[in-house]
Amino acid sequence: MLLAIDIGNTNITLGLFRDEVLQVTARLATDHRKTPDEYAVLIKDTLALHGEEVGHIEDCIISSVVPTVGAAVSSAVALLCDTVPLMLGPGVKTGLNIKIDNPAQLGADLAAGAVGALHEYTMPCIIIDMGTATTLSVLDENGAFLGGSIAAGVRMTLRALAEGTAALPSVGITSPKSVIGRNTVDCMQSGLVLGAAAMLDGLIDRIEAELGMSATVVATGGLSKEIIAHCNNDIIYNENLLLEGLRLIYEKNN
Repeated sequence: MLLAIDIGNTNITLGLFRDEVLQVTARLATDHRKTPDEYAVLIKDTLALHGEEVGHIEDCIISSVVPTVGAAVSSAVALLCDTVPLMLGPGVKTGLNIKIDNPAQLGADLAAGAVGALHEYTMPCIIIDMGTATTLSVLDENGAFLGGSIAAGVRMTLRALAEGTAALPSVGITSPKSVIGRNTVDCMQSGLVLGAAAMLDGLIDRIEAELGMSATVVATGGLSKEIIAHCNNDIIYNENLLLEGLRLIYEKNN
């Protein structure tokens, strides 16, 4: 079995594949303080909770935007499975034609999402990943990675509001009753959820205008399912896009 691990700033997503079938998905909190031994225990116990044993893992691929945590998790997997994980980064074959100014700067998570989308969807394609940051990646009609946009994530925006003001509380990120809020909580939820949806719609429209054609739009990560429900554009939700991309990259390198 192949263990695919996507390490983000907030969460670590585990995906266990048997051949091409995703058998198990699980999430851990990203914690800079945890040692490889602690992550090894967490991974082992989490997989056991889903009825899987680490002894069944034959190999592992990792994408990480947090280098210190990536190193700790890689060491943890090596402890558990006696294998050295493939760490997604420069030198790893992705099959992507990357046209940004410095291809080495492309984040591992964006590369994995792009590979997954290139395999699954019609080009051109816009990939939305809503995690700690909200990113939009753009693949042209030939599948080349052109670049994209980066904005603050919804939770980051909420934290800035709650911590940077004296009167605004931290609220749940849920759909508001209406655009025009009639109390503080409703007003904040309107701005957070509907504001994020409006931003996505605006960026999608501008990207398509720049491409000169309509694009397939797919979203993954964090709060995307909640947000895209309020978008005017047709957006496909794919919760496991990055894990599927990691599996495909692993296959290209083995």
